[in-house]
This record gives sequence, structure tokens and C-alpha cells, in this order.
Amino acid sequence: MSSETSRFLKFGGATLLILVSLGYLAYTGVQESKSYYVTIKELRGMGDGAYSKRLRVAGNVAPGSIKRVGTRVEFLLIEQDQSLPVIYSGTEAPPDTFKDNSQALAEGSFGRDGVFHAKALQAKCASKYAPQQPGQSAPAEPTKSMSQANSSGTGMSN
Repeated sequence: MSSETSRFLKFGGATLLILVSLGYLAYTGVQESKSYYVTIKELRGMGDGAYSKRLRVAGNVAPGSIKRVGTRVEFLLIEQDQSLPVIYSGTEAPPDTFKDNSQALAEGSFGRDGVFHAKALQAKCASKYAPQQPGQSAPAEPTKSMSQANSSGTGMSN
């Protein structure tokens, strides 16, 4: 075998090894970051499959259920007639909008103890995003800033 053929085989082998390694890393990265969005009812019906997957579950925070102990937060998610106990033990504090009756999205895993163990938590304020109830007045319009007031024709002309 000539030295040129030997060099080509070494280069080809190294290139193939790098490509296979990158493919493996890409595949495992996608598998680990993949999460399934399920309702509480669907979660209860998943059986043993629920324990091995990364999941996202949404619902409303039950009033009076939030218990904070350091960075750990325990609460109850409610969706229709289903409820789910959740323990959040992420690295960041829950968002400011995480309150009673707020809509919350927990991402994590379902434990065999029947508790959802969340690593990430998102919430939005229920009162701010709720549709306006009949008979309520519309919220006050925000005041105009100085640049808006000047450009609306009160003073300067072009």
C-alpha cells in the first residue's frame, strides 16, 4: 500500500469518526431536551410512560395551595375537574406573576409518588389576561408620553 493511500484512509477514518460523534451528540441532545405537553387528565392516563418522559403540564394554581420553603415551592394545579400536586425546585425563583388563580406551566417529570417534579415554571397573572366581565368599566388608558404628546399636533408644526 502506498503512503498516499494510507494517508487517505487515515483522513477518511478520522472524518467518519468525527461525523458519527457529532451525529450521536445531536441525537442525544434532541432526545434530552424534548418535552411533551400533556393535560392533567392525559398525564393520569399515560401509565408507566409518564415516569420516563420530560413533560409540560398547564393549569390554574389552586387558591391557598402555594407553600414556599426557601427556593422550593409546592402548589396544586387544577384543570377542569383534575388536580395535580407540583413541587418546583428550580434554580430560579418563581415569576412575580405566580400567584393564586394564575395560569401556570410546569416543566419536569412525573414521579411515582403522584407528584409532578418541576424544574421550570412559567406563569401569567389571571386577572390581567382574563376577559372583561360584563358590567365592568374598561381599564384606564395609559397616559401619553411627552414624545407622543408633541407629535400629536400640540405645538410644533413642520
